Amino acid sequence: MRFFDECREAAVIAVAALRANKLRAGLTTLGIIIGIVTVTLMATAIDGLNRAFKKSISVIGADVLFIQRFSWFTNEEEWRRSRNRRELTLHHAREVARLSTFARAISVESQGNADVKYGNRSARSVWVVGNTEDSAMVRGLTLTEGRWFGANEVQSARQVCVIGHDLAVKFFPFESPLGKRLRVGAAAYEVIGVLDKMGQFFTGFNFDNQVVIPVTRFTSDLSRWPDVSIMVKVHDVKQMEEAKEELRGIMRQLRQVPPGAPDDFAINQQDALLDNFNQIGGTLALAGLFITGLSLFVGGIGVMNIMFVSVAERTREIGVRKAIGAKRRTILTQFLTEATLISLGAGVAGLLLAWPMTLVIDRFLAATMSIPTAIAALLVAATTGIVSGFLPAWRAARLNPVDALRSE
Repeated sequence: MRFFDECREAAVIAVAALRANKLRAGLTTLGIIIGIVTVTLMATAIDGLNRAFKKSISVIGADVLFIQRFSWFTNEEEWRRSRNRRELTLHHAREVARLSTFARAISVESQGNADVKYGNRSARSVWVVGNTEDSAMVRGLTLTEGRWFGANEVQSARQVCVIGHDLAVKFFPFESPLGKRLRVGAAAYEVIGVLDKMGQFFTGFNFDNQVVIPVTRFTSDLSRWPDVSIMVKVHDVKQMEEAKEELRGIMRQLRQVPPGAPDDFAINQQDALLDNFNQIGGTLALAGLFITGLSLFVGGIGVMNIMFVSVAERTREIGVRKAIGAKRRTILTQFLTEATLISLGAGVAGLLLAWPMTLVIDRFLAATMSIPTAIAALLVAATTGIVSGFLPAWRAARLNPVDALRSE
């Protein structure tokens, strides 16, 4: 109880000292305020980046493996070795579907760009995707209107399409697009479905600006030799590694890769994107920590300097308190409390300044200042005050009361 009484008394004395030197205390807090604003904005931005990226790659699916010609991430040397790999074909996809025991569904995908027109409206460089009847399930797509194309429409290369949300709004603002005919490139396609809104990828790519057609139609109208990707949806996420090894064996057999020779294909998955992003995010976090550390270091030096001045000005007061029985712990607590209050006040001011700035960040990254971020910022401010104020407080606590009383 005595310790808590000492803390309460130290807080009262510290507040009185700060009120007596408002201007000096206010100027001292500027460095800490800048540091706290930087910490808060950096934490909010990194949190926004993480959320935006994870939301973006959720469309890929954690239970989907991508059999493709190239790895998603490769260095220059690996690219030179693999640039002449043979294309994947629809035959490979059919054989994978027949031989794989872990596959729940198989999708074939080819991608390109084409101009899309309807009446006097047009859209340039629209993302055109060639898919199969199972692609909606593999890609995790949902429709707001109509239906997905069926196996017979893929086999017969019917001129049907499913369009993205933004295209539907642009071309058919006041009517249903179902049954209408769009011109994709040089061919006309009947709209049979509209995709639910998907949003944008982390890089700004718009998933709602797409047209999906049967892959057999894609190879006929847009590309005779498309770069085909095979998407395999696995029964269970826990079986991803087993499924990956099985697919590797199937593809090596289909492509007649000799024993001991490297794969002439790649099997990609969501984890590769996460690992790469985590590496980049870690670098950004370290850079942000360094920047905010510099700001807080400068602010901490300011607090330490003003506390040394405060100790020098109040040497006689310290001598009187020690002469009437105050312990070193009491003096140490008094000045540590004063330094901490200065830093906490700066922390609160920094949060008040940072909050409207995070609203600007929210317009781009969908991230606002969270309660954990605010608490962490205040803890950082308090820690800065304690660390910066410890040396002056220790010096005050170690003063000889006789020498202190003789001070003028």
